[in-house]
Amino acid sequence: MAKLKVNSTIVRKNAALCKKRGIIMPTFRQMKDPNLIPEKIKKALKPVGLWDVDPINLFRITWKNDTKTGLFGGANYLEIPKEITGLKCRVVGLVGKYFPTGAHKVGAAYGCLAPRMVTGEFDAQAQKAVWPSTGNYCRGGSFDSKLLGTTPVAILPAGMSKERFDWLKEIGAEVIATPGTESNVKEIYDKCWEIKKTRKDCVIFNQFDEMGNPMWHYHVTGAALEEVFNKVKGPKSRLAGFCSATGSAGTIAAGDYLKKKFPGSFITASEALQCPTILQNGFGEHRIEGIGDKHIPWVHNTRNTDVVTAIDDEACMRIVRLFNEPEGKKVLAEYGVKKEVIEQLHLLGISGVSNLLSAIKSAKYYELGENDIVMTVFTDSMELYGSRVKELEEQLGKYKREHALVDFERRLLGENINHLKELTYADRKAVHNLKYFTWIEQQGRTSEELRRLWDPAYWEETFAQAEEYDKLIEAFNREVGLL
Repeated sequence: MAKLKVNSTIVRKNAALCKKRGIIMPTFRQMKDPNLIPEKIKKALKPVGLWDVDPINLFRITWKNDTKTGLFGGANYLEIPKEITGLKCRVVGLVGKYFPTGAHKVGAAYGCLAPRMVTGEFDAQAQKAVWPSTGNYCRGGSFDSKLLGTTPVAILPAGMSKERFDWLKEIGAEVIATPGTESNVKEIYDKCWEIKKTRKDCVIFNQFDEMGNPMWHYHVTGAALEEVFNKVKGPKSRLAGFCSATGSAGTIAAGDYLKKKFPGSFITASEALQCPTILQNGFGEHRIEGIGDKHIPWVHNTRNTDVVTAIDDEACMRIVRLFNEPEGKKVLAEYGVKKEVIEQLHLLGISGVSNLLSAIKSAKYYELGENDIVMTVFTDSMELYGSRVKELEEQLGKYKREHALVDFERRLLGENINHLKELTYADRKAVHNLKYFTWIEQQGRTSEELRRLWDPAYWEETFAQAEEYDKLIEAFNREVGLL
């Protein structure tokens, strides 16, 4: 891995801007372990709301926000009980709701922005940051940009939830709605190329090929998952595996961290059955917001992926209603689900439900037992999808007891190992090779770069760069002079 190049002139300009706006940048280590955050900053955090567009909230880009104290605790998580999963093993997921903006993607966005700020690859005084996304990433990037006092440029499909567009409008982002829905990532890339050619004041922060995305998840999300496992484990517990939707392939990098810490654990990549890109080289459209597809992201370490599952988007939408409608909650209670669990099921957004189903499939395939724990991520909550619940009622009518009974038995307890494939070495190489058609033919990468991605050493070196970025962030903060 080449040594990082630093443009000192631009770094000084960025530092001057941050000093003017009162911005101190957190390190990867501090997001992983907020105990390392200076007391001065912790004191300043207490009166600031979690979603406030305030520079101090950069230090809340962590899984460990404690909404009761306004400071930090352990990583936020939710265990889904056996009464819901029907499994012998346990399923535990990190909860993303308690990030600024309500989704963990603000971390991935910061992981892409911070390295460019402290190396001078991005001039925050003269340039705008463009955030191509199917939703939450452009929200997170817009949040980060707004703190810098620049107008964020958010690109996302026109068919995404109303809540996403409303929030972007409120924060003052320039919003570009591209054709299609969750699966239409190519249209987003086309718009990025148009911007590159016509707007010299813009820099593209593409989560699908920015290594800051998986680097952030490897160190911050991976460590949070390890901490939660160590908290909930019993004397004989085994971390069996990690399940994550592919999406931009940032979150799944947390599985790389876990596999290093827990050799023998599996990584499951989850996608939509209606657009089974890895499973069947397929295409289509789906409703699982947050997992755009029809291509293999550049940042996906496919060599480390053991299983692929395809999840029916109809199952996700039905379970969303089961978990959030009054009649659904009543049925869950009848099946023995505790009240305190039912009251927390809103913490699973649509992609969170998809990750849960992927965990159930994987557990059934591997015949996991009572000592096994499967980890996953509930990336955002239903707070971002309230309009979708209303739309479902308008389309399908009032959610009744009989609907809840069918959905619980069929979509949860009846989940099976159909549309699942354990990947051989050849399968993984084939998925890796699919990157050629997007990234070399369309996006300007080279075949030599693609070959490097197949080497495990490349990923080790890439993730190790976080330490070097931390040193640059610390030097940058000294230049800003606010500490």
